[in-house]
Amino acid sequence: MKRLAVLFFCVASVSSVIGQVTYTIPEEMTKGSLIGNIAQDLGLETKRLISGKARIYTRGSDEYIELNRDRGVLVVKERIDRETLCRQTTPCALHFQVILENPMEFYSVTVQITDINDNAPMFEENKVEFKISESAVIGSKFVLERAVDLDVGINDLKRYELKPTDNFSLKLHNNADGKKIVEMVLQKPLDREKQEHISLVLTAVDGGEPQMSGAMQIDITVLDVNDNAPVFTQPTYKATVTENSPKGTVVTTVTASDADQGSNGKVTYSITNRLDDVRRLFIVNKDNGEITLIGNIDFEQSRHFQVDVRASDDGGLTDSSKVMIDVQDVNDNKPEINIMSESNIISEDAKLNTVVTMINIEDKDTGENGKVQCFVSETVPFLLKSSTNNFYSLVTDSDLDRERASEYNITVTCSDEGVPSLSSSVTLTLQISDVNDNPPVFERSSYEAYIVENNTPGLSIFTVKATDSDWNQNARVSYILEDSSVNGVPVSSYVSVSADSGVIHAVRSFDYEQIKDFQFCIKAQDGGSPPLSSNVTVKIMIQDQNDNAPQVLYPVQTGGSLVAEMVPRSADVGYLVTKVVAVDVDSGQNAWLSYKLQKATDRALFEVGLQNGEVRTIRQVTDKDAVKQRLTVIVEDNGQPSRSATVIVNVAVADSFPEVLSEFTDFTHDKEYNENLTFYLVLALAVVSFLFITCVVVIISVKIYRWRQSRILYHSNLPVIPYYPPRYSDTLGTGTLPHVYNYEVCRTTDSRKSDCKFGRAGSQNVLIMDPSSTGTMQRIQSEKSILDEPDSPLEVRLPYHTLYASYRKI
Repeated sequence: MKRLAVLFFCVASVSSVIGQVTYTIPEEMTKGSLIGNIAQDLGLETKRLISGKARIYTRGSDEYIELNRDRGVLVVKERIDRETLCRQTTPCALHFQVILENPMEFYSVTVQITDINDNAPMFEENKVEFKISESAVIGSKFVLERAVDLDVGINDLKRYELKPTDNFSLKLHNNADGKKIVEMVLQKPLDREKQEHISLVLTAVDGGEPQMSGAMQIDITVLDVNDNAPVFTQPTYKATVTENSPKGTVVTTVTASDADQGSNGKVTYSITNRLDDVRRLFIVNKDNGEITLIGNIDFEQSRHFQVDVRASDDGGLTDSSKVMIDVQDVNDNKPEINIMSESNIISEDAKLNTVVTMINIEDKDTGENGKVQCFVSETVPFLLKSSTNNFYSLVTDSDLDRERASEYNITVTCSDEGVPSLSSSVTLTLQISDVNDNPPVFERSSYEAYIVENNTPGLSIFTVKATDSDWNQNARVSYILEDSSVNGVPVSSYVSVSADSGVIHAVRSFDYEQIKDFQFCIKAQDGGSPPLSSNVTVKIMIQDQNDNAPQVLYPVQTGGSLVAEMVPRSADVGYLVTKVVAVDVDSGQNAWLSYKLQKATDRALFEVGLQNGEVRTIRQVTDKDAVKQRLTVIVEDNGQPSRSATVIVNVAVADSFPEVLSEFTDFTHDKEYNENLTFYLVLALAVVSFLFITCVVVIISVKIYRWRQSRILYHSNLPVIPYYPPRYSDTLGTGTLPHVYNYEVCRTTDSRKSDCKFGRAGSQNVLIMDPSSTGTMQRIQSEKSILDEPDSPLEVRLPYHTLYASYRKI
């Protein structure tokens, strides 16, 4: 079976590619039959059809053709009947488009359907009857029903045959439209008396191979004399009817006359059309020849009608005429908008003139009623371009920005030029996909945050916030602490930042006295590819907390000696005795100091300046005043809660130093000091006793163990070889624990009033292993003076002893 493929190419006015391919195939091909290699004919590769999701777009709902992407060929999807598809229209063709995406392209394809001889000629009626007068003259014509062959071309109806031909012959006339009028012509006079009934067979034969035919039987009844046939006033009538005219509309009137009288002169009208829509749309009044509309006229379905009218008298004589009816178009069809291919999503970085959607417009009306103009109604960054006749492409007209508009509802409106104009519209929803073109933006250009010192590590300090106007992953912001240092220390050891929330946490506890503020950078980075980022500076201010008590600088408090301020008995009121000097390392109001007199031997004699800490007399010193005066001054800061420190100021009211020395020496013998000394002596004795007992137990245990080992060796009859570990030796040669005690007594010049004070146990014990491998173990015990009482007139260094012990492991 031969197929003809013709390929046409056109130049497109937009970015889509447009081409045209034409194939010719016969009707009635089986399902799956090959039509043509569309990929080869269009110059495309098969993989392009697959990647472009090639598909067929048709305006109608029936799809007879199928595209095989894998093979790149067109095949028959459904059986094609040319007569059903196109009726008598030639040529008969299927028109469709092949659509490809990425990039968007379309190609017009035409498949012409050729006819095969699959339909025999047919008569609407298998039998017709005629009543003919015996007086009918030779040459009288009788119009016969035409046969209809649905095939076209050479397969259409070619000839008629009439048998037998004793009385009648067959005569054919061609109309201007190419259709034939079949007439039966009387060629021999009839004689009713000889033959009242005549039977003929009319056969219609087509030109196909093989030939097919159809037959109709003609029964003739011979009547008596009726020698005048009806005659139409015109052989052809012309009329016009507007589509959508209401039923009952009179189209035209035909007229025929008969010269006979009586029943032979009465004319009856009838429509002789067969196998078409004329009888469903028109009716003729059999009495007056008025042709009336009984159906709905649609210009888009049929633009012309030929009504065959026959006039008959009662004598059986007839005449025929035809009525040519033209249908006038009215603007009754809106433009049809067909979306051929549509992209619902487009990237915001799409280039100009990127094809978004391809549209086909069809208006079934003609002339001005069928001319259509399309436009986009809204102000959108898209433009509608006409690519070919009735095809439009919606393309980008300017840059897109998803952050400005993430979705467009584009209304395409198409209007014809009829009066009144009809229009149709369709709304296309287009999503703009995001591109990472916006970096995160912080809410502020810089941040300052405050935190109170002595905070708990891990405490949340502050939150930075950055927003990204992109979408989804491109708008997902992560926070990163930029590498830097504060006073030579990495900033990551001071603070950390949560990557998801931007919360800044303290890594350590801050001390205002060491660092008062520091700054660092935080980077906000989105999750796009490649990622975009921005930085912001954060300054952390450490706020002071009252965590330091005042420190007294003067008078200096010593542990072993007493310092006293002397006031002459001749001192006047306001005499400056001394000044308490203190500092507070805190700042602000936490460092504001005030001085108060807490205790005093004689509160009526001294006062302390609230702000300056000056100790002054508030009255005249008298002989009755005690020589030794003890003042307790408290120094408080202004924090909340406040912190304080106390200092003892010893004042000697005397005019000479010996008087002061004698008075302060007696003052040291108090009961409380003696009680403390007794306690420490008992404690030292208990500790020494415990150590002695422990050593005795250990030595006995070791000797028993060695004795048992020697017994085991003796009973085993083995020679006994003394063994001395290399790291132990008898350094003193005796194997005992000698004790050496050293005592040092220091006394004042006034020794008759002094007592010897014994010290408490030392605060540090050191165990030393001799590195020279001699096995000597030394325990050194040092002691310090326990006379911490600030008013002690003596500085006494108590005896200390050093115990050396060496032993040999046996």
